[in-house]
Amino acid sequence: MTGMLASITNLQEALQVLKYDVDIIDLKDPAQGALGDLEIESIKTIVQAIKGQRRISATIGDLPMHPQTILSAVLAKAETDVDFIKIGFFPGGDWHGTLDALADLGDSGTRMIAVLFADTQPELGLLSKIKSAQFRGVMLDTMDKQKGSLTDLMPQKALQNFVEQASANHLICGLAGSLRLADIPALKSLKPDYLGFRGALCSQQKRTAELDEPAIKAICSLIKKV
Repeated sequence: MTGMLASITNLQEALQVLKYDVDIIDLKDPAQGALGDLEIESIKTIVQAIKGQRRISATIGDLPMHPQTILSAVLAKAETDVDFIKIGFFPGGDWHGTLDALADLGDSGTRMIAVLFADTQPELGLLSKIKSAQFRGVMLDTMDKQKGSLTDLMPQKALQNFVEQASANHLICGLAGSLRLADIPALKSLKPDYLGFRGALCSQQKRTAELDEPAIKAICSLIKKV
């Protein structure tokens, strides 16, 4: 069954979504970019407050793909005891060198999720390399939130191919990127492991606004509907 990832930006929001059937509480600061990161102390506070009631993921920020830069950021996030660390694979830089630098962390148990961006036309052949670097999963997201939903940027057949390739490489698979309530039925039919939301959970669908509880409830209900 497809689960739900809800992105939140502070302790109050974490406690809000904890009341609903959310599978992963994702920590990031949407005001700082596609994968804007929260301060380490804020993450630790949220992890302690959730007390293992939900899985927690955290982003490392919109960083350039420089192996040592990414490695340092992942090591810092690993100290917070989150369940998953999300790493955005932004255009440019040294993708393969970055994966090589992170492989030992995966071997030692750090659970990393690679985030690819639909609006950069990612090469799906990279998924086997991501698996070889001991990543646990991969997400397809959008980098420019002004371009619309993931479903506006990539046709259903391409999304299906992404989910199938992730499954073939034994990677946890997530789909995200300005997803709307109306996107859920078609995306659920692809059977990803998770669908991720931020803007659709907020007042007026603005990703930097406060959470809207009726919106959270509606999305949870539709995802969990058999």
